[in-house]
Amino acid sequence: MANFAKSHGPQFSVDVYQNEFLPEGGREVNAIVTVTATGGGTASYQVPSQAGPRDAQPWWQGPSAAVAIMVDCSGSMDYPPTKLHNAQEATAAAIDTLRDGVAFAVIAGTHKAVEVYPGGGRLARADAGTRAAAKDALRTLSAGGGTAIGSWLRLADQLLHTEDVAIRHGILLTDGRNEHEEPQALRATLDACSGRFTCDARGVGTDWEVKELKAIASALLGTADIVANPAELAADFRRIMESAMGKEVADVALRIWTPQGTDVTFVKQVAPRVEDLTHRRTASGPRSGDYPTGSWGDESRDYHVAVRVPSAGIGQEMLAARVALVLPSPDGGAPQPLAQGLVRAVWTADMEASTSINRQVAHYTGQAELAAAIQQGLDARKAGDWDGATSKLGRAVQLADALGNAETAKLLSKVVDVVDPVTGTVRLKAKVEDADEMTLETRSTKTVRVKK
Repeated sequence: MANFAKSHGPQFSVDVYQNEFLPEGGREVNAIVTVTATGGGTASYQVPSQAGPRDAQPWWQGPSAAVAIMVDCSGSMDYPPTKLHNAQEATAAAIDTLRDGVAFAVIAGTHKAVEVYPGGGRLARADAGTRAAAKDALRTLSAGGGTAIGSWLRLADQLLHTEDVAIRHGILLTDGRNEHEEPQALRATLDACSGRFTCDARGVGTDWEVKELKAIASALLGTADIVANPAELAADFRRIMESAMGKEVADVALRIWTPQGTDVTFVKQVAPRVEDLTHRRTASGPRSGDYPTGSWGDESRDYHVAVRVPSAGIGQEMLAARVALVLPSPDGGAPQPLAQGLVRAVWTADMEASTSINRQVAHYTGQAELAAAIQQGLDARKAGDWDGATSKLGRAVQLADALGNAETAKLLSKVVDVVDPVTGTVRLKAKVEDADEMTLETRSTKTVRVKK
């Protein structure tokens, strides 16, 4: 078994931003919890010596990792033929970005999943020789067959768990809809794979289904995005792999404890993208629950935590919630605490204090509303509800302008003509490019941080 030395692992900190003051009888408490991991550095990997068994020597430095790359090889990847060629180049770029010693495999996905490299139900260790062999194997890929993404993910899960590693990650590329598998089959696969590895999903071209890819990324705590131009795949895959190689600790959980009579209303990641974690809670004690956050490198994320406290009178105060970061113990023992912050509630007669909305809370509440307005507006547009689409997308334009989300505002301007961003007055464009609409939908949950 590889030994994982944590001497260069990231250090976690938790900062809580809230207005703790409530009016008499007030019960709703909101807080933005900023989690920051720093000081991880770049892990160093060393390929094991050929002499002696691998687990008999301290050959591994830094967090061990395994990666499975799933490449769509269905028939549509041959239209045009350059699409498969670009996918091959992108996968080669990802393989070149692997650090020495990282375990990896390449999977060809059609209506079934096939091991392209190394084969035999195992993983290869990245070095100059295996990278070259994997790229040779990529040249044998050809397009044909259907699309059953669940089978790709199941094989990736099997391969990623053939070795005892700290970080397990998948990269999935598709150009089409999951037409050769029932939706419930894919859902069952995602439920089974959730918590076992993370996965970034990419759609190339414009013939795939945005909601399918976003569901995959959501369930597996990864990212989803569009690469409308296949020629841009290699650069995108390289960025994905660089990010994956920067992860140093996996399975970190946000543990929320509340006192008697207090309930968690919701928990959402709100930066760098909106992701509702409320339904992902698993009980970790009589008054506590864990929410998955996935793998971490040097980075910072924001979470919106809302709790409902018992009603109280003026002058009373209480601890409304304790928010902690915990890391599961590899031997099944008590988890390791990484950092924690406190959410408070204080009842006051000062109306100005009790009605003031914390700037961070207001900002991210608006970001969540922005993401919802875009999705609702695009759904209405697809259903032919022009009035509903105009109303929702107009509200999205207004929010993007107020929140300073320039990137989302730019994407919205390709779907609507903006008359007045301040009031949200817009006109739907008569013709919208598929790529522009899909880009807006795919990236609707990306947020901007509160300006200092």
